[in-house]
This record gives sequence, C-alpha cells and structure tokens, in this order.
Amino acid sequence: MIDEKTGTIIWHDFLTGDRQRATAFYQGLAGWSYQTEHATDFAWGGGEKDFILALDGDEAGAGFAETPPEMTNGWIAYVEVLDVDATVAQAEKLEGTIVRLPFEVPGVGRNALLRDPLGALIGVSISRHNYPVPRRQFGLEVYLTNAPSFPEEFYSQLFDWTISSQPVAEPAGQTVTGPSGDDVAVVVSGTPPKDVQAVWVPSIKVADPTTSLKDATALGGERFNASTARQAQQHGSFMRDPDGALSCLLKA
Repeated sequence: MIDEKTGTIIWHDFLTGDRQRATAFYQGLAGWSYQTEHATDFAWGGGEKDFILALDGDEAGAGFAETPPEMTNGWIAYVEVLDVDATVAQAEKLEGTIVRLPFEVPGVGRNALLRDPLGALIGVSISRHNYPVPRRQFGLEVYLTNAPSFPEEFYSQLFDWTISSQPVAEPAGQTVTGPSGDDVAVVVSGTPPKDVQAVWVPSIKVADPTTSLKDATALGGERFNASTARQAQQHGSFMRDPDGALSCLLKA
C-alpha cells in the first residue's frame, strides 16, 4: 500500500568519528535536542550500543552513530520504498552499486545502502515506526553534482520521482518531485568534496542561515564554496562540519 511517505526522504543517519562533538555541533547550529535509544542488536556493527536520536520538539528526523570501519563520516538520506529487497535488485539493473545489502533495524524498519550511477550514496528504507516525515528539521535534499545531467532513469525507476526538464546548469536548477506530488529534492551544479561526480547533501533548517554559518565556524565547521553557479548560491549556505560532512543551511 502506498502512503504519503513512499518516495520521500524519511530519515537521515549521521556517521561521525566523535559523537559527542557532533551532537554538540548540531545542537549549537540548529538547536536540536537528543534522546538516547539502546539497541540490543545495533544496525551499525551489532551488539548492544546506544543510538542518539536528533529531535526538534517532538520530531525525530535523524540519528547519530559512530562511523563503522567500512564507512566514512557523513550524512545518509533514506528514501521510503515499498520493498527494500526489490529496490536493491532493480538498482543493480540500472547501473547502481550496492554498498550494503538489506538489513534489519529492530523496531525501526529494513534498510539498504546504494550508490547511483554517478557515485552518490543514498539509503532506501521501509519504516516500521510512527515518526512523520521530518519537515521541521530538514528542507529539500540537495543533489550536488558536476555532471551535465542527473541520473533520471535510476531515480524515476526506483522511487517514481519526476525531474524537471531544465539542464542542471540553469540558474533555477532542477526540481525533483515525489509520487505524492510534493518536491523532495533540488539538483544544483557544483563540485562535490569527494572523488565522485555527485553527492546527496541534507538541507538543515535554522532560524537564520547567516548567523548559523558564523556559529558553525565558531564550533569548528567551515563555509564550503559549493559552486560559482548562481543556483547553488541561491539555494542556501553550504558548510562542512568538524567531521568534514557537507550540509546546506536553509531558513526555517
């Protein structure tokens, strides 16, 4: 059954080399509070470990975990799908790469990690919790790419996304719309800070992006010059946190 979550970005994991530093950084940046959940079979490494939920009031839209050896620091966005295993199988046929095969998160859902044909990391999920889509904490996800085109077939086939027709380099960028008719992402031109052609970047909502960018610098982050293209400058303020992870600050 398709519901309003299907095809939307419903969660973010943040993998960090220093969870205490990371939670303090985003608390200072976005005013998030935190709740500790104890897992008996932890999704990132197994065994009994704590998982930190990031909250804005009663909204929980992200979780913080120590980076496992096979992964790198940074944000992972998850798209809600009807069948994780079928989506993973289809992704391979569409020239995607499996980073992590489907795995259970007890009490939360079933996830998997993929890379699209340009190398951007994206998670897929079928959730078994009651958290709503985190629209108060996060805005439209940003697909930052130096490629001339967005891998439209990959995402339209996997998530039933519709992509606007203008080229990536146009000032307005491309808008990505989900099956519900709501916009889920924006594609902007810029050089990703990794050895890939593209990267998914979360848009974090803050009261004042200019002030928050200054706060981020004081907290150990730095401004990231995503691109000289007007569309990237217009979308929001890009920054790196102390882990080197990229995000975009948007006005709440």
